[in-house]
Amino acid sequence: MFKSTQPRRRGSYGIDAPYAAAFMAFLVLVELALAILSGKPLPFVAFFFVLAIVASYFYATLRGKFVMWSGLLEELRLRGDERILDMGCGRGAVLLLAAGHLTTGRAIGVDLWRNFDQSGNSVDATRRNAVAEGVADRVELHTADMTALPFEDNSFDLVLSNLAIHNIQGNAGREKAIDEAVRVLRPGGRLLVADVRATRHYQARLTKLGMSAVTHRRLGWKYWRCGPLAAIGVVTATKPDNFPLGVTR
Repeated sequence: MFKSTQPRRRGSYGIDAPYAAAFMAFLVLVELALAILSGKPLPFVAFFFVLAIVASYFYATLRGKFVMWSGLLEELRLRGDERILDMGCGRGAVLLLAAGHLTTGRAIGVDLWRNFDQSGNSVDATRRNAVAEGVADRVELHTADMTALPFEDNSFDLVLSNLAIHNIQGNAGREKAIDEAVRVLRPGGRLLVADVRATRHYQARLTKLGMSAVTHRRLGWKYWRCGPLAAIGVVTATKPDNFPLGVTR
């Protein structure tokens, strides 16, 4: 059952897509200037509309994603001994939440640490957050491309990705990331990908590869506290025990 409370975060996680956020903030200022100069009511309506969009964006990146993933991780009912991979972990918002569910398990994050994707994104920032959240002993970080993961086949019990795979250019590249996620999953392992677009494509690719229990959904009403993130797509799948070796090569 989805918990409505968000665990208190002690780390610093930056702003997702900071250049987009800066552009939206600029639009707010432009709309305000136009409204003041015109002195008419309609431009003020436009200003408040744009302001609402910007406010919802900042809520989603500063709070909503933590609410969302707290619920998603609760639904997984982790044992605590899993080996978890977060593809495109950034400053650790999802990775460290997952690590908090572990006891003897390990949470591994991979990223290229691009500031274009997240403000202040760096491996050192993520390490500091792991220490701040008290999970550094359960976390491991790698600089790596999602389309060429530096791990052996059948290495993980769970693969996660949050709003990251869509950043890869082209369907072929995104398919390769999905293929890599499947490759490193152990038989019986689970995959959970949340993204702003292309999730139907991920679903189709997972089905084509032969994954089982492949599902696609929008988060829906019980995730209303996530703000606009409640409308994103979430794809889940399980790797069958008889999954053919080398199928994603």
